[in-house]
Amino acid sequence: METTTITTERRAENNFGISKSLSEQAASSEVMENLIAEGGENFLNYLDRQGLVNDPNTLVLSSNHHYYYDDSELEGVTTLINMKKLNLISHLDGFLNTLCNVMAPETNFIGCFSDSDNEKDNGLYNRLYKSLINFLDSRTDKDIDRKDVSRILETQGYKIMDMTVINGLTYFRTQYIGDAA
Repeated sequence: METTTITTERRAENNFGISKSLSEQAASSEVMENLIAEGGENFLNYLDRQGLVNDPNTLVLSSNHHYYYDDSELEGVTTLINMKKLNLISHLDGFLNTLCNVMAPETNFIGCFSDSDNEKDNGLYNRLYKSLINFLDSRTDKDIDRKDVSRILETQGYKIMDMTVINGLTYFRTQYIGDAA
């Protein structure tokens, strides 16, 4: 049986002495292949920082494809990754509430969003350009910030474990703790 370890140089070595980069190692998993294809290296690096890159019970919710899962398929899931930016979800409260109905307590929920507070530093021209694109594009990128996201997640029963900005996107990790107090 082959074993794999991650070293501090961000290289992985299996017991055959073959060294692979973290992204090469993760790409061997179908889940991680989908994650890299949709979210890129930043999402993979964020998962690595959270110590979840090797979680065998990970489910990735694609932003490009829609799948339907029943309760039995979600039973063993310990990490649920949403690839669609929260800014693009029309009814965010309803979406999070639906997830709550199928998630077990202590399940990790991971995703990202564009923080409107960070974008204010981009200048007037960039904000006007973004507004024009949003007007022309049917997938409107709603303005939300860290406070909005924290409030919505916490009222739905999620405990925020981490929020990190990487290349302009805010990545977050929460754990579902059940009904909010």
